[in-house]
Amino acid sequence: MKWKKFTLETTTDAVDYLGSMFDDIGIEGMEIEDNVPLTESETKGMFIDILPELPPDDGTARVSFYLDEDEDTEEKLKAVREGLEEIRQFVNIGTAKITESETDDKDWINNWKQYFKPFTVDHILIKPTWEEIPEEHKDKLLIQIDPGTAFGTGKHETTQLCIRQLEKYVKPGVKVLDLGTGSGILGIAALKLGAEYVFGTDLDENAITAVHENLAANDIPEEKFGVIQGNIIDDKATQDAAGYECYDIVVANILADIIIMIQKQVPFHLKKGGIFISSGIIDMKEQAVREALEANDAFEIIEVTRQGEWVSFTARKK
Repeated sequence: MKWKKFTLETTTDAVDYLGSMFDDIGIEGMEIEDNVPLTESETKGMFIDILPELPPDDGTARVSFYLDEDEDTEEKLKAVREGLEEIRQFVNIGTAKITESETDDKDWINNWKQYFKPFTVDHILIKPTWEEIPEEHKDKLLIQIDPGTAFGTGKHETTQLCIRQLEKYVKPGVKVLDLGTGSGILGIAALKLGAEYVFGTDLDENAITAVHENLAANDIPEEKFGVIQGNIIDDKATQDAAGYECYDIVVANILADIIIMIQKQVPFHLKKGGIFISSGIIDMKEQAVREALEANDAFEIIEVTRQGEWVSFTARKK
């Protein structure tokens, strides 16, 4: 498929208005390039694998959007220009110059790959499928990941916290439930560490494809890792598919507010004495997660680990 890429030169002040304008026109998504640094409060609520250094903010922004070459691009561009003139009445939109270029899917979907390089978590090497194994890491346990455009690379502190806890608690033959599996990196790590079977759930349908592709990249049979789209918090079909009191370990690398909700359901799927590893918890939310786990009579917290501003709780089912 060929796409026409259109790049609008504007100001950072105008960016907030463009999203709703594009929605009204029927343009799905936009790519924003500016030098506005993320605030502390913004980074505290986000998973950021790779944060490049930026030059000073000069108040300008480049906003790109993509149209299928088979679309009536002139009609869409006319609507964009009319929308810009409306916005111009109450905010500085800069030059509002629009330039056009043609691109294949791969040109803009895969640009992020230049930032994903091999990295290690203790004795485990995690590398993208398109990179070679560095000579100095050939003796390490290898996990190959292609997160695609929908999931993180695994380099985030919370993923590393979970992997380190899996190293401690995975024993040969254990069964693992991976909630919010994403690319499948935690489930694959568990299998590489000796787990017998992993079952994963995720709200995003893209997780199904991502897990199967990453299993193939690691030469792991698909029957070792079941995965479905669903919400285990309140979806009975997902809960039934996962099964009850049959897992030695449950791991969830999501967000603190979801951990607080999901920890109520987790005991129904864990064996007695089973381990619940949770992360995705920024330090400002640590106390709220702790209180939720302590209020759950099924759990006792046995370990709290930290990396940077992120926290992981490990609890045992009583």
